[in-house]
Amino acid sequence: MAPPADNEVVHEFRFFKVYKDSRVELVWPEFPKFPPSTDLITGVQSKDVMILTEPQVSVRIFLPKLKAPDQKLPLLLFVHGGGFVMFSASAIPYHVLCNKVAADANVIVVSVEYGLFPTRPIPACYEDSWEALQWVASHADGSGSEPWLNNHADFGKVFLGGDSGGANISHTLAFQVGSLGLPGVKVVGMIMVHPFFGGTEDDKMWLYMCPSNRGLDDPRLNPGLEDLARLGCERVLIFVAEKDSLIAVGRNYYEKLKKSGWKGSVEIVENEDEEHCFYLHDLNSEKAVELLHKFVSFLKQD
Repeated sequence: MAPPADNEVVHEFRFFKVYKDSRVELVWPEFPKFPPSTDLITGVQSKDVMILTEPQVSVRIFLPKLKAPDQKLPLLLFVHGGGFVMFSASAIPYHVLCNKVAADANVIVVSVEYGLFPTRPIPACYEDSWEALQWVASHADGSGSEPWLNNHADFGKVFLGGDSGGANISHTLAFQVGSLGLPGVKVVGMIMVHPFFGGTEDDKMWLYMCPSNRGLDDPRLNPGLEDLARLGCERVLIFVAEKDSLIAVGRNYYEKLKKSGWKGSVEIVENEDEEHCFYLHDLNSEKAVELLHKFVSFLKQD
């Protein structure tokens, strides 16, 4: 017997299903969140800041323990993963990750809370993240709205980074910096962990989430050599995982970037015998420690 019309599934993707009446049901439940706080072990402080009210865009800022009241620190704009449909800057795995990166690398981390599908379809995630980066840049002359950034951010040492879908968004940000500029800010490098791009069965999912898409050649899904040549940073670090379905697209990005004519330096690291974003399950596992060490070393490199 056929299911009632309202319960007939017309699309089924990795992270959600779509019913005939256009309802969207997410496969994964909402992940527990962690409030901003002061870490009693590392001394890292965190707080949430609303940067735009319509649509709502916020960031969670992580400030490591200061050695001097006027100390200046590098800044990492971090974009969380989750297939453009789940997780948040306050989700426990990402709060713990950003807290640790801030402490170990001695950097300010600004983690973006961007709009998720289906409430806000793509391109909301790209637009919100660009708003967050521009908001960060508005502090470059010391007159921004957030004292932590005015007083302690070194805008000559700004990094972009993210994992999975967040790595994809980070690429788009680096392209926008290279194309449009970011006055007062020098974006030194970008870190992409297990990045999502086109070339897998999930292409159809991304296209569905982005009604205004330009097909499989949409540069956000499948950046061309010309776009890669315009990345607005000097260094790129890419992580891929051996058992990740996205390993081929990560390697492909690396090869295309080398061929694009971009003048920077790029490195790729393979996490052997590991799955997609494995470190989120246990940051203290041996392979996670190795990944974080490389991540932090990239941020500390002069």
